[in-house]
Amino acid sequence: MPTDPPGEDGGEQGPEQLRSEPGSLLEHVSVAVFGIDDEGLIRYWGPGARKLFGHEAAEVLSGPAAALFPDSEPGAAARLVERARTLGYWRVRLPVRHRDGSVFDCGFRVFPVAGAEDDSVIMGLASRSDELDRVKTNLSFLDALFETCPIGLVMLDEELRYVHLNQALADMDGIPVADHLGRHMVDVMITSDDGEYRRMLRGVARDGRPVVGTLVGLRTGGHPDRDQVRSVSFFPLSGAGDTRPGVGGLLIDVTDRERAILEATSARRRLALLDRAAGHIGTTLDVEVTARELVEVVVPDFCDGSVVELVEWMDENEDFDPALPLFTRRIASGTTLDAPAVELVGGLREVTYPPGSGIHQMLSSGRPICVRVDEDFVARTVVHRQRARLLMESGLVRILIAPLIARGTVQGLAMFGRSAARPDFAEQDLGLAGELASRAALCLDNARLYSRVQDIALTLQRSLLPTAPAAGPHVDIAHRYLPGGRGTEVGGDWYDAGTLPDDRVALVVGDVMGHGVPAAAAMGRLRITAKALSRHTRDPRALLEELDACAQDVGIEWATCAYLLYDARTGHAVIANAGHPPPLVRHPDGTIETLAEGLGVPLGVGGVPFASIGVELPEGAVVALYTDGLIEARGRDIDTGLDALREELRGPMGSLEEAADRILSNLLPDTATDDTVLVLARVRRAR
Repeated sequence: MPTDPPGEDGGEQGPEQLRSEPGSLLEHVSVAVFGIDDEGLIRYWGPGARKLFGHEAAEVLSGPAAALFPDSEPGAAARLVERARTLGYWRVRLPVRHRDGSVFDCGFRVFPVAGAEDDSVIMGLASRSDELDRVKTNLSFLDALFETCPIGLVMLDEELRYVHLNQALADMDGIPVADHLGRHMVDVMITSDDGEYRRMLRGVARDGRPVVGTLVGLRTGGHPDRDQVRSVSFFPLSGAGDTRPGVGGLLIDVTDRERAILEATSARRRLALLDRAAGHIGTTLDVEVTARELVEVVVPDFCDGSVVELVEWMDENEDFDPALPLFTRRIASGTTLDAPAVELVGGLREVTYPPGSGIHQMLSSGRPICVRVDEDFVARTVVHRQRARLLMESGLVRILIAPLIARGTVQGLAMFGRSAARPDFAEQDLGLAGELASRAALCLDNARLYSRVQDIALTLQRSLLPTAPAAGPHVDIAHRYLPGGRGTEVGGDWYDAGTLPDDRVALVVGDVMGHGVPAAAAMGRLRITAKALSRHTRDPRALLEELDACAQDVGIEWATCAYLLYDARTGHAVIANAGHPPPLVRHPDGTIETLAEGLGVPLGVGGVPFASIGVELPEGAVVALYTDGLIEARGRDIDTGLDALREELRGPMGSLEEAADRILSNLLPDTATDDTVLVLARVRRAR
């Protein structure tokens, strides 16, 4: 802990003495702080008061203030209270009586102070007259302290809310005195120390431990873009009766003397920004969402405005040519500045940069650069005159441009702009911007690669699924395939229908475990194999056995399948099932039959024979084949979903297309997380 400078007698200054900044005219003035209520009782007794009058706090708190004055000054305490209430501020010299009986002159400054819960007292500051006379100015201690002294003075209640402060502190904070009152000090003095400053103040208020000369790095609400270092000293203020204790403090701006702490504060702020970026950028595999996350992280903590743009390469293997224009697509933007800046960052989607622009300069070096927004930069970088005018009027004076490079490929660029209210970008800021851009570029590239794989899987799946299954004249079909609504890859759900010789019709639906290209490819193998086998295999059990062998040969570990073979001449159907949800039959009278018998093991397991069941399908019966995405959802048991499907099938069954839409609308949640297939087939007898 720093020590106070020695007093005039050469001894060490006691911790109870409140002294001004060493070297000022007030250096040798000790101040006693005390409070008196309207009844003339002492309510507050600071450490300086004990030094000046000789009384311990316990001896005088709640006692008459008249005991502080000699018999020659009857009513002195009452006069202090009356004058303070009447005038609002009063200064006077009066003789006082020390505890040892000695009498000496003191200068008093008294004024009413409002505390918490509408409690108020007369706050008095007293100093020995001989010490005040040493000060080479006609101003009293309180005038200098609360009006002209550059040292900030503050009084807080026990909840660390502002009760009183001087103009010097208000100027340091950039907030008027009146706007401080009632607010918490930690809301005005913003630190990046994980709450250490708050804990220090609470320690003073709770435990009465004074703090002297502690250095604190901070920003304030009035100067949010200006880093400061202050030397702060805090001491407890005692209370009695129903009054509340508080904290007094002195604050000195020592920013110029403490650049090392200022730089450390900036470094912590940069590290905190990188930490937030790591947690907030790349939460999805969506390119535009990732770009918006980068903008949200940097605005307003790092800059006043930001944009993210992707380069529109003609070919992904194309090399950057600084002699050619550069075309980009702006996918995210944000700013805290006024209208011109809002239009500047958000009013354009497609951007063209001419050769020689600042963007070309950045891409040529491959490193972040910082440029000043002036006529030369605008003329070289902005093609359209109106956009150039917006940039000049936006309030941005400095722009930091960083490349978005991942896996050796330039994805795009990020720009960070600051107004004149902020300091210029430092060298460390270029490194920070490069790190932010690097992290964002990797997330953007992951999203790009994911989108490419997703497109491949979707294209493959769509090419392998039938667009119009041909069921022939004896079966009417309505079919639906809905991919899951979450941001995942496509699944392996599939279906098919086909006419066979002798007025037979085959219906099949299946589901391959997994997602993406592997699932789509496996689905295609099984569908094509099933279609080929159906033309040559009259026994559904034998067909599933062949499919199972095929699955094992190609490494498909788990797939389900339900195969139905309908004979329109007899109305008889045979169903074989490989671990798939059971088909349902709606009879013309509205009854629902569940074809759950013969449920076998999934394809790819091997070693277990398949079974089949026969069922008579009357004229007009509707068979429902589906995948588990229709009946199974998070928070809903599969049996509950199956009951809901049966209930939907019991309803009027007019148009199969309308019925299929109604069933999907009623059973699927708004955000389905799995692919869904539904096939409705109405059978007719051959004539």
